Amino acid sequence: MTLKEISNEISQKEATLLSSFATQNRDASRIREEKDEHHRPPFALDRDRILYSGAFRRYTGKTQVIYFVSLLDEQLTSRILHTLSVAQISKTIGRFLGLNTDLIDAVALGHDLGHPPFGHDGEVFLSKISQKYGLGHFHHNIQSLRVVDSIAKKGQGLNLTFQTRDGILSHNGEVHNRRLTPDSNKTEADLHEYIRKMEKGETVDMMPATLEGCVVRLTDTIAYIGQDIDDAVRIGLIKREDLPEIAVQNLGNSTGQIIDTLVKDVVETSYGKNYVSFSPEISKVLLELKKFNYRAIYKSPRLKVNHERIERGFEILFEYFLRQLKKKNRDSIIYQHFLVSKSHKYLSHTEDELKVRDFLAGMTDRYFVKVLQKIVVPQMADLSVKNE
Repeated sequence: MTLKEISNEISQKEATLLSSFATQNRDASRIREEKDEHHRPPFALDRDRILYSGAFRRYTGKTQVIYFVSLLDEQLTSRILHTLSVAQISKTIGRFLGLNTDLIDAVALGHDLGHPPFGHDGEVFLSKISQKYGLGHFHHNIQSLRVVDSIAKKGQGLNLTFQTRDGILSHNGEVHNRRLTPDSNKTEADLHEYIRKMEKGETVDMMPATLEGCVVRLTDTIAYIGQDIDDAVRIGLIKREDLPEIAVQNLGNSTGQIIDTLVKDVVETSYGKNYVSFSPEISKVLLELKKFNYRAIYKSPRLKVNHERIERGFEILFEYFLRQLKKKNRDSIIYQHFLVSKSHKYLSHTEDELKVRDFLAGMTDRYFVKVLQKIVVPQMADLSVKNE
């Protein structure tokens, strides 16, 4: 048998195992048609394109909650560990529900590609600057889509399927939803309308187009809620006994127990349904635990020690690199480490302010600091690692 014949046979067998609510490989669609013949299923191809992108490699150097985790304790959660956890947990749920795990994997691995350095703090800082320079509000999920569409592969984009791109854009795990029902009638125009409204500052909640996208969105919370508690305990920010009693009684007090409880609840509540959902009781408890995390961890002054310095760092770098572009200084770092590799289409169709924002959003924490040192105190920095 030829590879094509083998691939077709395997795809047909896999299709018979999927739920009637699952996304079939035959439903995959891309913005641009591709002449090359691919023997991998379309969503597996999406996953691999994300996996081998420069943006994916830089996950490892980006903050999840705690700045510079690799310098403090290598067992603390970085953006890459969170992303892999989302992928693994969501595939477990998807397998029980009979969904397309290739699509789940692609959405999960790509959902945070647009996160800037220093986590959600960095996102807030970059959004302020973005608004100041007329680019509108900055949101990491929108930037994640921009990465796979317009920045990756030298500015040509990865040409992912609509289903994967939609899942990446619609993954908002910060919003608390008990039940997620896919909006199967969504179109490309709906994605653009969502982006337009969000960049204007409107609050819009858009459901994923597929059940697989809904699973990833729900799992985003499952993955980070326990991990963030573990990290906070590990650095002495909180103690286990500080956790709300109702959460300990119903979910457990370790990451493993919390994940196990939530996964079981989602599977049992969602099996055979055209939605994914927590039970009412577990959803209520999870919301209480989320509130605790925001109060005791994410808003803790102890995590904001360098908050003002980093915000000022974003301002300095944005202003500096924008000046370099206006002066057309091709010896500048933004040219040598970023723009030199970009396609003519990216360079000619992207305004200078947006080029700078793309550059900053793609930085790792450490690279951000090295570049800032290079600019502010040149004699103390030796930049040797290039940022794609």
